[in-house]
Amino acid sequence: MRILVASFMLLMTVHHSIAQSRINIIPKPSMVHELEGQFVLNNNKIYVSAQFREVAVLLSDLMRWKQNRIFLLTKGAVAPAGSIIIEKTKGNKQDSASYTLDIKTKTVRISSAGYAGAINAMQSLAQIILTQDNKNQLPCARIQDQPRFGYRGLMIDVSRHFFPPSFIKKMIDLIGLYKINTLHMHLTDAAGWRIEVKKYPALTAQAAWRTSYGWKKWWNTDRDYVNEGDANAYGGYYTQLEAKELVAYAQKRGITIIPEIEMPGHSEEVIAAYPQLGCVGGKKGQGEFCLGNDSTFIFMQDVITEMMAIFPSTYIHIGGDEAGKSNWKSCSKCQQRIKDNQLKDEFELQSYAIRRMEKFISSKGRQLLGWDEILEGGLAPGARVMSWRGEKGGIEAARMGHDVIMTPGGTCYFDKYQQDPATEPEAIGGFLPLQKVYEYEPMPKELEADKQKHLLGAQANLWTEYVPTMEHAEYMIFPRIIALSEAVWSERKNMEWTDFQYRLSQHFKLLQRLNVNYCRPSDRLEIRPLIDAPAGSTSITLSSEQYKPEIRYTTDGNMPSSNSTLYTGPFSITGSALVKTAIFRKGRMSQHPDTIDINLHKAIGKTITYNKKYSSSYVAQKEATLINGYRGSLTYQDGQWQGFLNDVDVTIDLGKEENLSKLRSTFMQVIGPGVYMPHHVEVSLSKDGTQFTTLEKVLNDVSATDPKLIFKTFEVPLKGQSARYVRFVAKLQRGFLFADEIIID
Repeated sequence: MRILVASFMLLMTVHHSIAQSRINIIPKPSMVHELEGQFVLNNNKIYVSAQFREVAVLLSDLMRWKQNRIFLLTKGAVAPAGSIIIEKTKGNKQDSASYTLDIKTKTVRISSAGYAGAINAMQSLAQIILTQDNKNQLPCARIQDQPRFGYRGLMIDVSRHFFPPSFIKKMIDLIGLYKINTLHMHLTDAAGWRIEVKKYPALTAQAAWRTSYGWKKWWNTDRDYVNEGDANAYGGYYTQLEAKELVAYAQKRGITIIPEIEMPGHSEEVIAAYPQLGCVGGKKGQGEFCLGNDSTFIFMQDVITEMMAIFPSTYIHIGGDEAGKSNWKSCSKCQQRIKDNQLKDEFELQSYAIRRMEKFISSKGRQLLGWDEILEGGLAPGARVMSWRGEKGGIEAARMGHDVIMTPGGTCYFDKYQQDPATEPEAIGGFLPLQKVYEYEPMPKELEADKQKHLLGAQANLWTEYVPTMEHAEYMIFPRIIALSEAVWSERKNMEWTDFQYRLSQHFKLLQRLNVNYCRPSDRLEIRPLIDAPAGSTSITLSSEQYKPEIRYTTDGNMPSSNSTLYTGPFSITGSALVKTAIFRKGRMSQHPDTIDINLHKAIGKTITYNKKYSSSYVAQKEATLINGYRGSLTYQDGQWQGFLNDVDVTIDLGKEENLSKLRSTFMQVIGPGVYMPHHVEVSLSKDGTQFTTLEKVLNDVSATDPKLIFKTFEVPLKGQSARYVRFVAKLQRGFLFADEIIID
């Protein structure tokens, strides 16, 4: 197994001391003051202001209490001892999501100026109940709280795999518990149209059904659609009645559902059902609407009109991402549109389409929301942007005065692996562990203070190409959405990873009680070295997703045992060493040990010349990357893997002639995002830097079609030859090459 040494995955140092709190709310409230005593739950009556009666009903439903215990608060009435009180207080619009929760020995009192605040308080109370060993005894406390950001979202892609209304309701209940207040439903894409449209029945009779259960198989083979009722049809859709029921269900829980209807790209399923909307009629595989055809805009306006009648959300999401331009370039109608509107190119044609839809949506009192590609060619005046290709698009839009929701792929895409891919269900690739989600800061440092008001919040996205079941979806969402909930709710000064980790450890009980298929914390350890090459020493830090596990280690290559050294904090070793470490429970090792080979090899810190440049998108540690002694982790985005779109071709000057025994270099392959092994590697040696002798090539033996995440170390024997200069070449076969270190012994 490769060891986790990602610079971003700085998991907890396991022996920090955390106070054992009885109140473990997530996201962390602004103020929690614990008090002596407890409140006993025993058929308590609930007294509630009329405006908040639904909050009392929701609490009763969640706790499975009888609703005949709910009574309206009347003016001047005093609730008896043992009551739960949910009362409306005076306040302005800014106070609507804030709340106070007082738990005393005689009463529990929720106070808020707005319905959102009452819901938030109710969810905090529910968390306290569901995280106690005895759900009938609540610790006394005073809690005051309000959100940092107004938009706190989760997107679920129901196009690639359709999830029924019952599952969506379960997700609404769960994300509401953690104060996520927006559910973005990705309703349409090539894989299937998922919402009934009365005016266009073929969207659900045909475009909602494909020929294969597996998205990958379907995408890589026929990409055919079939009719509803066909024996081999796979898909589904929400009727308008079902969608309205979901909207109402979410509204009661303080959650807004935003529909996404894709345009102008990702629309293969629409064009298959209505070929006149494509540039080339019924030609298979075209995903972009014909923007020179007025019927495209009539279709979109008709669909959006029906969506507005179902979804009262302020925002209507129109996608706008990843639209190909080739059909527009060869389409006479699209080219005529460009000419008639004095547009510069196809990018401005797309902008024309977005602007036209934005004008229509605005005329209906709503606001257009789209992925950051809608910036290309110019942004429509009233458009709002979801920034997914990093944060650059969001920053640009905010500076232009447009509202922004941050959802960068590196920290908010929950379709990535969250633990070692060798132990995980297949995912699209990448690596997004829990702590990286938790440490995401939605407010970019580069954004000027006067523009920060345009940053509304952040959102997680679950794309489901590789997530075919409801159980798998839960596994990918939880507990990462819990970590993001704190990142978008709590003030940064109140957040600390080890404190969160303790509170999360108390929430596993809650998730189990609610039957959530969450990803359990890994038994794998991160071994994080800090190398001091001049001193010839290395400091080692061990970290874990587990809360305060018992960790034991060895530095001589032997297997750890219950008698091995107990890890209590960073330790130092001199020279090279093979470190093995593992978590122990009741004297037994939890799994095979994690290992790191600390190799203070001859090339560390030496001079390196890049004969061919690395990719500007994956610079890692720039010129230091391949000779700094640090190995890469499970993702090429960790800052230790350097990416190349050409051959890796470097020359290392060792400073003096050395007798050399071997050279090793590790490469990664993950074909989903286009990362492949080199065709071969070769090494040349020189004493003067001018005349080089090339040694034998080492060929790659890893298949370029293997979908798994694969690491291969290429080893070239140097057989004791003497040289000062070492030239290393890895020949590109396709896509990207990613290398982490060149080790010369």
